Amino acid sequence: MPEEGPTAPTVGVLDYGSGNLHSAVKALEAAGAQVVLGSAEQIADCDGVVIPGVGAFAACMDGLQQAGGDDLVRQRLEAGRPVLGICVGHQVMFGLGREHGVERAGIGVLPGVVEQIEAPRLPHMGWNTVEAPAGTRLFTDLGERYYFVHSYGVRSLPDGFEGLVTWAEHEGDRFVAAVEHGALTSVQFHPEKSGAAGGRLLGRWLRRVGEVRLGGPSAS
Repeated sequence: MPEEGPTAPTVGVLDYGSGNLHSAVKALEAAGAQVVLGSAEQIADCDGVVIPGVGAFAACMDGLQQAGGDDLVRQRLEAGRPVLGICVGHQVMFGLGREHGVERAGIGVLPGVVEQIEAPRLPHMGWNTVEAPAGTRLFTDLGERYYFVHSYGVRSLPDGFEGLVTWAEHEGDRFVAAVEHGALTSVQFHPEKSGAAGGRLLGRWLRRVGEVRLGGPSAS
């Protein structure tokens, strides 16, 4: 059940010129958050921070840097404070993006390269299931479907990566659908467009945000 009243966690959604902000705000509010839409400075003290993103990797990363979002992400993760990346906001968490012949460094808090998915039909657009690992706190019903819209993703990770990695497949090619790593949660799909399943997933993330706020088990 969503939390209500003053006990609900505050969640800041970073406004850095990317689209799809208001649908993310509405979905988080429906899941039980008190939401602040604003600049990096305005949301820095929120219990949780969400980095949305649509469009090209390089353009999103440029906007994020100009808004101070990359530093905000690094500082919060170093302090064990929850961050959620969505779609291109997930992709920019990785070290490098290769898109449209352009290479652009990402925030680099996750290892890996964002590149074009090798599938006969792109974009990968629509509903898909995911393969979650043992120990996941994000996914509980592996039959649930989530909404994807993308042509690029992370198709491999270095050996020894210690995070919990959830995978999905599109026409024969596997890619990272989500990562749970310390205080960072990052998803390639759009939970705000994924109906009841997306709402449940946001609710689970908000419970984690609430635990950290109340001094529960460290996120780091």
